[in-house]
Amino acid sequence: MTTTLQRPPRQRSIGRYLIVGVVLVIVAFLAAVPVLYLIGGTFTGDNGAFTLSGFTRAFSAESQAGRMMVNSIVYAVGSGAVALIIGTALAYVQVRTDAPAKALLFAASMVPLIIPGVLYAVSWIFLADKTVGLLNTLLLRPLGMSVNVYGMPGMIAVEGLHSAPLAFLIMVGAFQGMDPSLEESAAMSGAKWWSVFRRVTLPLVRPALVSAGLLMFVRALSSFEIPTILGLQHGVYVFTSRIYHELRTYPIDYGAAGAYALALLAIAAAGVLLSNFLNRNSRSYQTISGKAFRPRPVSLGKGRYVVGALVVLFFVIAVILPLIALIYASLLKFYQPFSLGVVKQMSLANYAHVLEQPGLLRAFRNSFVVALIAATAIMLLSSVAAWFTVRTKVRGRQIIDVLAFLPLVIPGLVLGLALLFLYLRVPLPIYGTLLILIIAFCTLALPFGMQYATAAMRQISNELEESAQVFGASWFTSFRRILLPLASGGLVAGWIYIAIVTFRELSAAILVYSPGNEVASVLIWQQYENGSFMALAAMGVILVLVLTALVIVAQRLGARVGLQKSNS
Repeated sequence: MTTTLQRPPRQRSIGRYLIVGVVLVIVAFLAAVPVLYLIGGTFTGDNGAFTLSGFTRAFSAESQAGRMMVNSIVYAVGSGAVALIIGTALAYVQVRTDAPAKALLFAASMVPLIIPGVLYAVSWIFLADKTVGLLNTLLLRPLGMSVNVYGMPGMIAVEGLHSAPLAFLIMVGAFQGMDPSLEESAAMSGAKWWSVFRRVTLPLVRPALVSAGLLMFVRALSSFEIPTILGLQHGVYVFTSRIYHELRTYPIDYGAAGAYALALLAIAAAGVLLSNFLNRNSRSYQTISGKAFRPRPVSLGKGRYVVGALVVLFFVIAVILPLIALIYASLLKFYQPFSLGVVKQMSLANYAHVLEQPGLLRAFRNSFVVALIAATAIMLLSSVAAWFTVRTKVRGRQIIDVLAFLPLVIPGLVLGLALLFLYLRVPLPIYGTLLILIIAFCTLALPFGMQYATAAMRQISNELEESAQVFGASWFTSFRRILLPLASGGLVAGWIYIAIVTFRELSAAILVYSPGNEVASVLIWQQYENGSFMALAAMGVILVLVLTALVIVAQRLGARVGLQKSNS
């Protein structure tokens, strides 16, 4: 009788380990293979022998590597802090307060995420170029002031605005999963709103806050378009723009580019270890348990209108102004400061030119296909991998977390090149198909999926799984019916982010696409390289309209699973 009772748990354990094992193998393959090819190319010379010449060239005195290191850290810390502060504040307002204009807030937080980095950087050139920028010519110069988007301050501001939606999506799930009774108890004890927020709310969302901060920092380290467009031509180098420079200079120095990428890799690995150290007591911050609760909005009193005004201001700065700049440029034959005479010259010629391109519809269709498949696959894989790293006590489980984080710090250009070499050599007929793009995007999206899934899993108490197991539920049943529904806010947020970012991803796609399988981001980059900024603006407006429709659908889906609280 004892043997009969013990057999089902063993069988369930075998199934659990099989599922987890397959997922971990896939995660390790996606993350490790590009890194291995990167390492091999960096330490291998033209004759196939081991060499350190790439590091010697990359970090020589002439390369000014020290200044570039400082620039990279300042840029990553500055833009990461801007994104984290804005994203956390917006998430708190959205989930926990009675501020007005919250419907506008979700769109204001998502639209910057929609716009590709190249479009966002170019739109801010249209706005804040010292000579012809709309803000300078129409508003600031008459007041004796001006702004300049180029250089480090402009790079930090634009990257921070562009990355804030990522922090917003992470923190929305954290705030929505937090038990409000803890804040209410502090308020009943006489604590002021700010004291409650600082001493109760923020400590309870600390795991998600640390994860979001780490992701903002490393994402900025590996950012390509914004530092390249706003910094490269003005002598401000960071790691990614220097890698781009090495890949664009003839002859191409793959060894030096790989050395810079491995330096980024080392910094990111240190960041992951630091994040794990800060979250070592994450069990103390678990607030989702078997007790049901419903978050109640915090009354801001008269301050709700001030907060509402700040929400509108963010919407104007992060969304309205860049879109106005793109629309304005898309109607011009060539860019020039606004005047009544310019209005008479506006036309839809750029839109007609873009829509006449035979590959436009095919590129948008391809983008939809690869984005939806990649987002779904990554969130399923990340959910299981996150359970393994958060729930189990297996030694070395942090290796999976580190492996999953690796693609984030490999510049897309280098990753695309590694994938190109790999799948040209592997005897699989995937080169020249959409499958290689899906694999590339899954590799790039893996760190984001892991961060979203890990942040969601850390807030769910173990007692729920243990209760299910007591009543005979298998691991798969408890995972599917308990963990996934409770973590759905963070998981859906991750799916939305990955789908949108994959749709606009450029750096890897530019190297692995083939004629006939272009995606929308490749067409936009081709316009930039050709200097067709007006056509680029027209194509960008079309892309934003298409992705806005996707965001509206995603918003309704998020409302059903708890991502967005009803405003009623």
